[in-house]
Amino acid sequence: MSQDSGRYSRQILFPGIGAAGQSAIRSATVGLVGLGALGSGIADLLVRAGVGRLRAVDRDYVDLSNLHRQGLYTESDARERLPKAVAAGRRLALLDPEVEVEARVADLRPENAEDLLGDCDLILDGTDGFETRYLINDLAVKRGLPWIYGACVAAQGMTANILPGDTPCLACLFPDPPPPGTGDTCDTAGIIGPAASLIASLQVTEALKILVGDRKALRRGLLSIELWPYRAVELGGRSARPRADCRVCGERHFDFLEGDRWSRTVTLCGRDSVQVLPRDPGQVDLGALAARLAGQGDIRHNDFLLVFASQEVEITVFRDGRAIVKGCTDGAEARRLYQRYVGA
Repeated sequence: MSQDSGRYSRQILFPGIGAAGQSAIRSATVGLVGLGALGSGIADLLVRAGVGRLRAVDRDYVDLSNLHRQGLYTESDARERLPKAVAAGRRLALLDPEVEVEARVADLRPENAEDLLGDCDLILDGTDGFETRYLINDLAVKRGLPWIYGACVAAQGMTANILPGDTPCLACLFPDPPPPGTGDTCDTAGIIGPAASLIASLQVTEALKILVGDRKALRRGLLSIELWPYRAVELGGRSARPRADCRVCGERHFDFLEGDRWSRTVTLCGRDSVQVLPRDPGQVDLGALAARLAGQGDIRHNDFLLVFASQEVEITVFRDGRAIVKGCTDGAEARRLYQRYVGA
């Protein structure tokens, strides 16, 4: 790799990276799950840092309510209802043409996790739900891949570096997902952009340490930061180690990766919506679906998705059969509406 003295010169001058570190960054493949508040900031920083390949996976589309905290998107993206992966891929390609950006419009699930992330050197968490995070954790522990957990809501956030066999994994830190309805979400507590930007910056800083091989400089504990009012706590510290009785890294039970604890519906943070998965995933003919729904409501579609709106519901259907049912937080009701308008 030729060291671009203009583009990376200040980063190379930093002793923690240098020319050798920049070469390591350029040769790396990084996986990113989610391109929302955290993920859009992570993607921007990784591409500007010159990572060799960024494979970013996101299941959602751009909404006007995203724009105050998700810096990759514009009002035009929201009006067109572009999938975040499509809009982000276009914007990231303009930042550094030497970076290979693979932006996938997809929902990370047990059946595709290995294909999407299995060959990555590092995985970063930009998701908005624990179910997907436990899936990432299962895959990372099984394959021995480092990954970086991140979460943000209101004015607070958390992040942890997870190095399988060396630091606690996600199941060590949180043995079970929180019960539904017990935690704050962007819908209930809101979120401010600086909190998401801070956690994303912390995640990418730790990612660069991993990519250049400086593991001694990594945080080992779970960092929790609240910005308003300010408070920072690190749990575990330098002595943090995996739990011997952990069901994942200790006993090596990968329930989420094997699909045993996976649901077909999930509530989307900050969207007041539920995502519904089809029983039999496959490509949907959006034109044919539009013709079938004609006369039942307003319809618009592009190359990536179809939006159907009636007095009863608004449903966004993706080409892989996934759908986002807006204005609904009940999984059973979302499935009923999906079956009525889209099919089984």
